Amino acid sequence: MREQVAVLDFGSQYARLIARRIRECGVYCEIVRHDISAGEVAAMNPAALVLSGGPASVTNVDSPGIDPAIFDMGLPVLGICYGMQLMAKILGGKVERGTDGEYGPAKIAFIEPVPLFHGIDAGMDVWMSHGDQVTALPEGFVPLATTRSCGTAVMGDKHRCLYGVQFHPEVVHTPRGNEVLSNFLYRLAGCRGGWTMGRFLEESVINIRETVGDSNIVCALSGGVDSAVVAALLNRAVGDRCRSFFIDNGLLRKGEVEDIRIMFTRDYPLVMTVIDARDEFLAALKGVTEPEAKRKIIGETFISVFKRQKAAMGDARFLAQGTLYPDVIESRSPLGGPSAVIKSHHNVGGLPEDLGFELLEPLRELFKDEVRRLGTELGLPDRLVHRQPFPGPGLAVRIIGDVTEETLKVLREADAVFRNEMSRYERLNEVWQYFAVLLPVKSVGVMGDERTYDNVVALRAVSSTDGMTADWSRLPADLLARISSRIINEVTGVNRVVYDVSSKPPSTIEWE
Repeated sequence: MREQVAVLDFGSQYARLIARRIRECGVYCEIVRHDISAGEVAAMNPAALVLSGGPASVTNVDSPGIDPAIFDMGLPVLGICYGMQLMAKILGGKVERGTDGEYGPAKIAFIEPVPLFHGIDAGMDVWMSHGDQVTALPEGFVPLATTRSCGTAVMGDKHRCLYGVQFHPEVVHTPRGNEVLSNFLYRLAGCRGGWTMGRFLEESVINIRETVGDSNIVCALSGGVDSAVVAALLNRAVGDRCRSFFIDNGLLRKGEVEDIRIMFTRDYPLVMTVIDARDEFLAALKGVTEPEAKRKIIGETFISVFKRQKAAMGDARFLAQGTLYPDVIESRSPLGGPSAVIKSHHNVGGLPEDLGFELLEPLRELFKDEVRRLGTELGLPDRLVHRQPFPGPGLAVRIIGDVTEETLKVLREADAVFRNEMSRYERLNEVWQYFAVLLPVKSVGVMGDERTYDNVVALRAVSSTDGMTADWSRLPADLLARISSRIINEVTGVNRVVYDVSSKPPSTIEWE
C-alpha cells in the first residue's frame, strides 16, 4: 500500500500548498475533508495527519471541527495555525482572541530543542497570519517556541507525537519551512519517503489497465501539457486502444492547429484525429458574455463532438482528459469542506450530467509541476513538456465579452506579437505564463493625425510554480514598450495596450 499523509482541510487556500510541500519531501499526500471520521481515517491508513489553517476562529460556535477520536488513534499530528488552535481547544486547552494579531514576518525563539526543528539554529524567520492565540495548553503539552507577540508559537506533546505551530511552514515566506515539514515526516512520523514520478507512472499504468480492461478510450487532446501527458500515459498503458482526438474549436492561438498536428505525428507519434468544429463552437458561444456560461457551453460542446466519435472507436467506453488537482480545487469544494469555489473549469464544472462516457482522469491528483515531471518520465519532448499553460476554453476566456470571428482575430494577432517578443526575452524561464486579453472597452486614440476609437488589449505575465498562487512578472519597460508599439502598429483595431500588475490571490491568472 502506498505510504501517504492526509491533510485535513479547514478552508485554507494554503491546504493545497501544504500538500505540495509534503510531496516535495518525497511523501505522497492527499487533502481530505475536515470532518472525516476516525474510522474513515483508519481506512486510509495514513502515516501522519496535518491539520491545515483556515479563515474561521475556533472561538466561534459554527467553526469547522474535527472528530476528537482522531487524536486517540496514535497517529502523529501536526496542526498549522487554525489546526494548532483547534487541537488545543479539543484536547482541553484554551484559545482566546489576542490583543494584537500577528500578520506577516516574525521570528520565533526556541524554548528547548526538539526533532521538529532539527538542524535549525535558535531563532527562525517565519510567516504568521492569526488573530487567535493558545493561552492555556492541554494536558501533556509543553510550549516549544515563542514570538514577541505570541507566548505559544509552537506546542507539543512528545509522548503522543502531537505538535502545533502557529506559523505557516508551507509558504515561501518561512524560508526553512520545508525543513520543519521534513523533520515532522521523517524524524517524528517515521515516513520512509520514496514517492517519485517514476513510481507514480508505474502505479498509473497498472491502474489504467485494471480500470479499462479491454475497452476503448477516447482521449481529449487539447495540445496543452496536461492532455498531452494523458495521451502519452494512455499510449504507454493500452497502446492503440486509445485514440486521441484534437478538436479545432476555433478558440486556439495563431498557428496552433498546425503545431499540434506536427508535434503528435512527428515529434511524439500518437493515433490522432483532427476534427474541425470551429463553426459549432462559435455558434454555441454567440452572444454569450458571462464567464461561467462560456465554460459550461464549451464543456458541453466538447462532449457533443466526442460523442460523435464513438462509432469510429467501436463505442468507446471511456473519455480521458487532463484534469489536474488545481482544476478540481477551483471548480468546486470536492471534499465537502468550507473551501470556496473559485471558478468552473470546462472539464470539471462544465461537463453535462448525461456524459455518455465514464471519465478517466489519471492526472486528477497531480499539480502542474508534477505533470511536467511525469511528461519527462514518459519521454515527451522538452518543448511540449515545458510549454506554458493554455486554458481548455482557449481564447474564449481571454475575450471579455462576446466571442466572434472579429474579436478572435484581433486577440489572436495581438497574442502572437506578445509571444514572439517574449520568445526572445532572456529571462523567459522565470515566467510561468504570458498572454494577451481583449477587453470589452474601446478608447480614443490618435493615429496618423486622425481620431480612432478602437480596442484595448491587456498583457498578462506571471511567475508561479503550480498555478495555485502567482505574482505578476516585472517585465522590463523597454520590452513592454516594444510589445505595445508592435501590437498597436500591426494589429488592426487596437489603439491601446495596458499591463496587468495584479497577483493571485486576490486575482486569478486568467481574467475569466
